[in-house]
Amino acid sequence: MKIVYRANDIIEAHIVAGMLRANDIDSHVGGHYLQGAVGDLAMDGFANVLVNEDDYEAAVNIVRDYDNSVATQSDEADTVADEPYKPWLA
Repeated sequence: MKIVYRANDIIEAHIVAGMLRANDIDSHVGGHYLQGAVGDLAMDGFANVLVNEDDYEAAVNIVRDYDNSVATQSDEADTVADEPYKPWLA
């Protein structure tokens, strides 16, 4: 399996994984138990969405569309300016 998306948190990872499943791409969310180890502190890089290598290219296209739509919505709300750039593609 390959990481196709590095999410901000477990919830976002499940949203992306559900989107991939809706497009007939099997996906797995990793990092469930790491969130409990961190507690309420913010930590990046532990919530990942993984797909089979055969589905990787199709998944990348879907994730790019999702990322572009999220960025567009954030730009409209002017909330992205203070947030650092987060590379999502592994």
